This record gives sequence, structure tokens and C-alpha cells, in this order.
Amino acid sequence: MAFIEAHGLSKSFGSPSRHVLDRVSLTVERGEFVSIVGFMGCGKSTLLNLLAGVTQPDTGAINIDGTPLTGIARQASIVFQNYSLLPWFSAVENVRLAVDAAHPQWSRAEQKDQSERYLRLVGLGNAMHKRPSQLSGGMRQRVAIARAFATEPEVLFLDEPFGALDALTRGSLQQELARLCSEAGRPVTTVMITNNIDEALLLSDRIIPMTKGPRATLGASVAVDLAKPRSADQLAHDEQAIVARAHVVECLSDHLRASRSRPNPTRQEPPPAFSSAAVEKARV
Repeated sequence: MAFIEAHGLSKSFGSPSRHVLDRVSLTVERGEFVSIVGFMGCGKSTLLNLLAGVTQPDTGAINIDGTPLTGIARQASIVFQNYSLLPWFSAVENVRLAVDAAHPQWSRAEQKDQSERYLRLVGLGNAMHKRPSQLSGGMRQRVAIARAFATEPEVLFLDEPFGALDALTRGSLQQELARLCSEAGRPVTTVMITNNIDEALLLSDRIIPMTKGPRATLGASVAVDLAKPRSADQLAHDEQAIVARAHVVECLSDHLRASRSRPNPTRQEPPPAFSSAAVEKARV
């Protein structure tokens, strides 16, 4: 039995209904890192919110570790793109509040020690008493990552965690995340959504393309059978990485062509998040 099992998830919003997801099924093994890649606005965040229990599906069911998910996944942590830090608290207090929610039986001193430990692990030992307004975007996201791991989660959900960062900071935090996942005392099962294929290749055991909406679903997964940790330079020259990238881009391109072939004269088609240049690069 897979650690995360989702079957037949559908979700729509508004009136008249806007159908976002249609009969999505997904399995994730314990300790596996799975990335879901797709076009902007196709429903990736909606799927992640369903898996985390933040919102409920119209149809379908989710099991985590054999138990039906009926509310917020208590054994999970979520890292959002927009940091989600309380501005009136320091970095360490933002982390401690999450630790308190996950481990209310711990004393305040134990919670603070745990929070400080993980802030040091992400390189914020000298900034833990600063408020979010005093931190750069990269430092705020480090706080969010420290908060996620300080609760000692079994499951980690990542919602475009590096999308708002510059390339240098993004690369540094990607390596920090990979290190924390590998150094955790127990395996952390991770589901990340992204529209960055190279980011998915850098971190994932499997990549699953999502079809273009409306009524998005998941395509066939692509295994990334490369030793960790990985580097961007390695991925640029490794034959297996090049093949995996090409497969993902081809799947996404097929989904885009299929969506454009469906008649819908009232809809304005946005530009694809994956350009033809990206397709050519992946195939070279």
C-alpha cells in the first residue's frame, strides 16, 4: 500500500461551475519525492490543497498511511510561495508557533530549542530574532522551510516554494531543501508542484506532468533514476536527465496541443508556460 493514495479527485469552483480537476488519481510511496509539473493555472495548487486537506474534493478519496483524510493532514507541513509568516513575530517565534501546534506536550523551552536548531540548519543562526520585514525574500523562505521541518513532519507539501526568488537564491535553497530531506531522522514523503522542469529534475524521484485545464488530470509519471544530491551542471550533461527532461516536455506539449484542439471559442488561450524553445532545448 502506498503512503499517499488519492483516487478519482474532482474539484470545481464558482457558479456556474468551473471544473478544475477531473478524476485525478495519485500514489506516492513512503519517503518518495514526487514533483507535479504543469502549465500556470492548470490546477496544481488546487490538487496540493486537496492532498493536504486544506480544501475538500467534490468527488474522490484520499488516504495517508492507510487512514482516510477527513480534514487538515496533521502529519504534514506545507511550504507556500508567499512565505506565510506572521509579521509581528520574530523568525524563531514564527517557527515555534508551528512546533507548538505539532507538539503541544513539549515545554516552551523545548519548542524554542527545536526552532532555533532548524533555523541554524538553514543558515539563519544570526537572524532568528529578526522580524520578517527585516529579512530578504530568500531569508523569509528559509524561515518557512525551517518551520516545516521543525515540526518533524511525515509528509511535506511544497507549493511553488522557490517561484518568487531570484535564480541564485533559488539554487541555494533547492540544495538546502534536498539536504534537509536526506538528513531527516526518518523519511519525509514530499509532493512538490512547480512549472520549472529543471527544479523537478534536481529534487525528484518521479515527475508527473499535469494536463492543461479545464478538467485537468495527471499524465504518466517519469522516473528520475539519478543519485542524490544532484547539481544543475550534472543535469545539463547527464544522458538520463536529458531523456527525462525530454519526456516531460513532450508530455506537456502533447497536452497543450490536445487542449488547443478542443473547440471553445469563448476562451482566450494564455501563452504556454513551456515555450517551443524549451522543447527544442530538451530534445538537443
